[in-house]
Amino acid sequence: MKSDFQSEIAKLYEEATRINEGREAALLLSRKLIQVSSKAIRNIHRGDSIAVKKLLSEAEQINQNLVKSIEDYPELFYAGYLHDSQKELVEAKVFLSLADRTLIPTKHELNVRVMTYLHGLAEAASEARRFILDRAREGNLIVAESILDQCEEIYDELIGFDFPDGMTGGLRRAVDSLRAVLERTRSDLSTTASQMTLIKSLESTRTSLDEINRKADSQAE
Repeated sequence: MKSDFQSEIAKLYEEATRINEGREAALLLSRKLIQVSSKAIRNIHRGDSIAVKKLLSEAEQINQNLVKSIEDYPELFYAGYLHDSQKELVEAKVFLSLADRTLIPTKHELNVRVMTYLHGLAEAASEARRFILDRAREGNLIVAESILDQCEEIYDELIGFDFPDGMTGGLRRAVDSLRAVLERTRSDLSTTASQMTLIKSLESTRTSLDEINRKADSQAE
């Protein structure tokens, strides 16, 4: 006959088994969430809005299932794999809002924790560098400037979260990295703008010279 202590241990073992099953289910969903969110980011760069919409809808559903899978297991709420996968979702959703110049989704809309959301903001603003430079190379400096301004606004807000790394998960390092990315992007954008101004000036000069030559040829005849 089992003692009270043995019975209690048996119950704890059953509980630990359920937690482990929840963990395994959450791990699978986390990996899937990262994969789908990453694909969405790649398709934002490619300009495939149909694929992006489908992928982000799938990602949001996966996240709902992920949150539900651990709701009875508070021990899993702060797992690293949960943070990493949801951060990827935040990055994809915020990056899309930057690319489309729409309102940035809130933490509550994305159903993630505070620090996961803040890290995702930083990642999205960094990811936007390539998109900004692509728009600049296309000659659309107004759009490029607008997106960069929004990224710099994100940075300005994030530097205010000056809390211990143990609480933020190293947010300060992520924000410092973002600052370096934005500084390079601003420099590259300024260089591109100067080059475009020079090209337009040369084209204008060439047009003027062509007109002078045509008039000279006409008078010579």
